[in-house]
Amino acid sequence: MSTSTTGHEMSAELRELVTPGNFIGGRWRDDADEGLEVIDPATEDVLTQVPQAGVADVLAAVAAAREAFDNGPWPRMSPRERSAIMARLAERVAAHAEPLAELGVFEIGSPITLSRALHAGGPIQFLEYWADMALKGPHGRFQEGLPLADGPTVSASMLFQEPVGVVASIIAYNYPLMLIAFKVAGALAAGCTTVLMPSPRAPLSSIAFTRIAEEVGIPEGVINLVIGGADAGQALTEHPDVDMVSFTGSVAVGRKVMAQAANGLKRVVLELGGKSPNIVLPGADVDATIGPSILRFTRNSGQGCGATTRVLVPREETERWSEGARKFMDGLVVGDPWDERTDVGPLIRREQVRSVEGYVDRALEDGAEVVAQTPGAPPERGFYFMPSLFGGVDNDAEICQEELFGPVGVVIPYDTVDDAVRLANATRYGLNATVWGPTDEAMRVARRIRSGTVALNGGGPERPDAPWSGWGESSVGAERGEAGFAEFFQVKHVHWPLAGIGKPPGVR
Repeated sequence: MSTSTTGHEMSAELRELVTPGNFIGGRWRDDADEGLEVIDPATEDVLTQVPQAGVADVLAAVAAAREAFDNGPWPRMSPRERSAIMARLAERVAAHAEPLAELGVFEIGSPITLSRALHAGGPIQFLEYWADMALKGPHGRFQEGLPLADGPTVSASMLFQEPVGVVASIIAYNYPLMLIAFKVAGALAAGCTTVLMPSPRAPLSSIAFTRIAEEVGIPEGVINLVIGGADAGQALTEHPDVDMVSFTGSVAVGRKVMAQAANGLKRVVLELGGKSPNIVLPGADVDATIGPSILRFTRNSGQGCGATTRVLVPREETERWSEGARKFMDGLVVGDPWDERTDVGPLIRREQVRSVEGYVDRALEDGAEVVAQTPGAPPERGFYFMPSLFGGVDNDAEICQEELFGPVGVVIPYDTVDDAVRLANATRYGLNATVWGPTDEAMRVARRIRSGTVALNGGGPERPDAPWSGWGESSVGAERGEAGFAEFFQVKHVHWPLAGIGKPPGVR
């Protein structure tokens, strides 16, 4: 069912946090020639207008980040000093948790209950983790000695983990503060400097984070914020003074980012999405899988790269599962994201609704059937799409292979567990998966799935110490955890003879 959307006003604290501007070299700039409208997806009202950065602003931001890295104090601080500042940053974000939860509703349209958890609580947890890692170093060390080496002389070696340099952090609109916590906070913990570029659809979260970072005294040029379009993004990814590009977004744009960064042979980390499987095994408690499975592709209106949108069910259980899905989806509440009863809010923009509608229309034309759909019409205002589950499609159908970024799932029957594994892996992605069933059997299946993350029987909470990466077109490199932290470092090997000046190997 759907509910109407009511108006809300930003709190004074939030209005102050999102005062528009780009942030370059420790100074706010609001003098751009063009403005970018930020729209509330639940009401279609314009929240504010943000100055849009151009190529010249990007060049200035990179120059500031380069200067801060080459000559500033941040990379030269002790791990303990950086860790202390990162801990203060986590504390200040926590102090602003309620307005940040508000912002997730205004800017993304996430229901307030979800926003408190994922647009405020989650980033705080990750910031605390990075403060700890800033002290420990990658894999628990910033330097280590290797065993003595025999040769013409006995030699010693040291390995040093050094920050990679200037990091371009380019984020998507769906979970902006969480993505900032992955990219910007990880870079800061390593001693890097950064230029943050948010999606033009959701720039306010980046403004809020930057203003909070300013409160804790991070040195000038360490964090720079530019809000721009494709030209500005290309200038950032191609800039010779950028050492690393970390991007989250679509595969199409990810390919362009990788090509642009290739000219400078920059380090690239990409997180590009998925079409993730949700396998109900024989022996699973079928009824217990239904609600959690549907919520996994409707959370944040399906705007999540890890959404498990392909539900694979034993053929003999498909009708039972589908009937349970109909009953569950009948009870989903779609509408006002400020109402704590709401399960599903709007999509980010009208064009995203049209994109999802296009996928659905083509699927229906090709013979797909509606298995379950939340009843009623969407609210008159706002960018809504009613949650839907489809069947009657093969795994190679477009709706089963393309990431829709909307609250849409498909149910696909299978005959054997081997068949389920084959279907799960028959995708160009490999980011996330869920398996339901007896734990031992679920673990055996999980080991066979090409996926960076697999949740058994619902999995557990978000873990900052666990990596987020995947196979195929889902990712290049990793974010989060030890593997993600290591992306921000370059290993340097220093070695020397212990007795006298030895001749190089092969020289008589």
